[in-house]
Amino acid sequence: MMVRLLAGVMCFVPINGALAQVNYPAKPIRLLIGAPPGGGNDVLGRVVAQRLTDRIGQQVVVENRGGAGQTIAGDVAAKSPPDGYTILLVSSSFMISALVYPKLPYDTLRDFSGITQIATIPQMLVVHPSLPVKTGPELIVLAKKNPGALMYGSGGNGSTQHLGAELFKVLTKTSMVHLPFKGAGPAIAAMLSGDVQVFFSTVPSVQPLAQAGKLRAIAAAVAKRIPTLPDLPTLEEQGVRGMDISGNYGLLAPAGTPASVIRYLNDEVGKLLITPEVRDYLAKQGAFVAPSTPAQFQAQVKAEIEKWREVVRISGMKPD
Repeated sequence: MMVRLLAGVMCFVPINGALAQVNYPAKPIRLLIGAPPGGGNDVLGRVVAQRLTDRIGQQVVVENRGGAGQTIAGDVAAKSPPDGYTILLVSSSFMISALVYPKLPYDTLRDFSGITQIATIPQMLVVHPSLPVKTGPELIVLAKKNPGALMYGSGGNGSTQHLGAELFKVLTKTSMVHLPFKGAGPAIAAMLSGDVQVFFSTVPSVQPLAQAGKLRAIAAAVAKRIPTLPDLPTLEEQGVRGMDISGNYGLLAPAGTPASVIRYLNDEVGKLLITPEVRDYLAKQGAFVAPSTPAQFQAQVKAEIEKWREVVRISGMKPD
């Protein structure tokens, strides 16, 4: 009799656990974005939030906590209950901040769990039309003939534009002066006016300007040619080995979030990303969907930090 009773109890436990997983989510989910409304992070986050809301039957509420290289949003997420009701959208800038900011209120690797990568956004190198160069090698020659004369812009210290140019300098042994701005928009305005001559930027931000002749596209700053710009050679093809500054975007949860919740979110986000509607819309924004497993994105976060460690050290990069 006792054996049958114990067997019944043991059978009941996994069923009860399964019911708990089915009950998630039972209330709205907060999606933290470490950038102000309107930028690439925000656009990507809102697409995911809207489509995920439609899929799971609970509202996914976007909360913008911009500033300090996404560390403000990261701090809020790290201190939130690990119950699956607070998740964080991050880009490569979040990983870079682990190197740039000397004292973060969280540990970038220990205090978060990967959910999935969402997309990659390739970058390209553009110059002001007044610059007498049309290729990467020509820019390198000009920079070496005039060390410190060329100025490159960025959306701020520690931004992907900043890291991209610093990586270019390291790989090509050239010298250019950094002029940081409060966001990519002002940096592009400075490019158009000729106040800065060199800029690494996401494709959507500068491709229309290059097509209009207001800027000159030099090369794709990624490992492979950009699908929407098949005729634009990569810097790798032009002899600059290791020049890959794709921006990576993904979702994290506070460490300790149940594995069943992580799997659920990974599955639902992965399914929405591969729908033709979402895939095509993001492609028009210059983003290419790249869903992953939780473990793969966790590894990607670590890899991004290691990728930029030496560049940050050599450049002496400091936070704004």
